[in-house]
Amino acid sequence: MLRPITTLFMLASADGKISTGATDDLDVDRDFPKLDGVKQGLSQYYEIEQTTDLWSFNTGRVQAKMGANEKPFPPKSPVSFVLLDNTHLTSHGVRYFCAKSKEFVLITSNRDHPAFGVDADNLHIIFQDKISLGDAFARLRKDFGCERLTLQSGGTVNGLLLREKLIDFVDLVVAPVLVGGKDTPTLIDGASLTSPDELSKLSILKLIACDVLRDSYIRLRYEVIG
Repeated sequence: MLRPITTLFMLASADGKISTGATDDLDVDRDFPKLDGVKQGLSQYYEIEQTTDLWSFNTGRVQAKMGANEKPFPPKSPVSFVLLDNTHLTSHGVRYFCAKSKEFVLITSNRDHPAFGVDADNLHIIFQDKISLGDAFARLRKDFGCERLTLQSGGTVNGLLLREKLIDFVDLVVAPVLVGGKDTPTLIDGASLTSPDELSKLSILKLIACDVLRDSYIRLRYEVIG
């Protein structure tokens, strides 16, 4: 394989929502700890997260929502982060990830991105006139030795990854809650199929494991086989 082996690792509600609502003021990381019946088992997700790959892919939008543009610089971690971003990260946000990452790779099509003004030994920028995640992932493997990559991006980008057949495994922790709302982000968003001729764009899954966790949480692991 000319790109990293990828695993989509997410926390979702039982109805597949990855947020608690349709605005950036609502977020599972902020809101699930407030909910009786949900908060009790939430730590299991974060414990599992600590065992994921040492390369992690996310988006600037998600990280800005989580406060990367305002938070104090964190201690260095052993994880290398890859972010797709055009407009959401500030210069502080870029430096935040330089401080946090072993290697920090930014994928962007914005020639004026603040990252171009940041001087850091571990900052690498993949600039593309038109974003191609397949090409970017191939560069991660070729240029940086990234063999396995955990995907934790939002529903829209997950939809792009799905349609480009860039997801190899799915590792889903399901929380015991129903969120609802047609505009609430889900595990996979983006454009819907509109014709039977497009059925080849679906991804077929093979169940690898189903673990019953405590406090009514479950963990589902799949291999993408087609």
